Amino acid sequence: MSEAATAPATRATIGDSEFDRDTALTRRAPGVYDIDLSAGWTIISAVNGGYLLAVLGRALADALPHADPFTISAHYLTASQPGPAVVRTDVVRTGRTLSTGQASLFQYDDEGREVERIRVLASYGDLDTLPDDVRTTARPPAIPPMEHCFGPQDGPAPVDGSSAIADRLMLKLDPSTLGWALGQPSGKGEMRAWFGLADGREPDPLSLLLAVDALPPTAFEIGLKGWVPTVELTVHVRCRPAPGPLRVSITTRNLAGGFLEEDAEVWDSADRLVAQSRQLARVRLG
Repeated sequence: MSEAATAPATRATIGDSEFDRDTALTRRAPGVYDIDLSAGWTIISAVNGGYLLAVLGRALADALPHADPFTISAHYLTASQPGPAVVRTDVVRTGRTLSTGQASLFQYDDEGREVERIRVLASYGDLDTLPDDVRTTARPPAIPPMEHCFGPQDGPAPVDGSSAIADRLMLKLDPSTLGWALGQPSGKGEMRAWFGLADGREPDPLSLLLAVDALPPTAFEIGLKGWVPTVELTVHVRCRPAPGPLRVSITTRNLAGGFLEEDAEVWDSADRLVAQSRQLARVRLG
């Protein structure tokens, strides 16, 4: 299937897409925002960590004088559920080129007690003011053309672990990282894919926060199954992405003590490294 064939007939635009609507917050008071977390971004029953990070990222973009996330680190404290939530932000410091803030997302448990789900510390700036000078040894990941890759819709049955979020993504996985789906994991701890939003919305800095956590876990290709909850996730946004599909490469080098790291790179259609991330995730062994 070609890139043109995978694109929707009518493309959504930035600011008017399902992703934008589902990350939109209502400002209740200065630094306090209400949101209804959408069930459309769940994996099995858990709300996706990248979607949650985008929600908090949008709140901080409103609370800080700068609009673009440069670096954002999140600790996932308890599992978020679809439904009402409150985000509270604090401005830590404002400067000419960078502003720093923190944010937390809260929900109520079954007994009516407020529970903190995520806590974030982030620095924001203006990506359009960054110099063009690039000196790097990084190279884009080698992924086959999109028509030679496969998504959840290409299988005879839903891919194990996929759910509502799969319908909202344009995800085409490199066949060499799909052994787990055929019962033959490679053991290499690698995952690579073409990435976009299903409604055709072009990428922007906020959607990069989703992209780093939207692929199947590398744990699957190591030979493990089941939920791989994120403990901590740090994202560095390096530049504003060009229009077109993104390429995402994720690797895990070390699983020990029931935890693994995932290092992600996101490349845009202009062959630029637009985001990097590292997360610590917990796995269930045995």
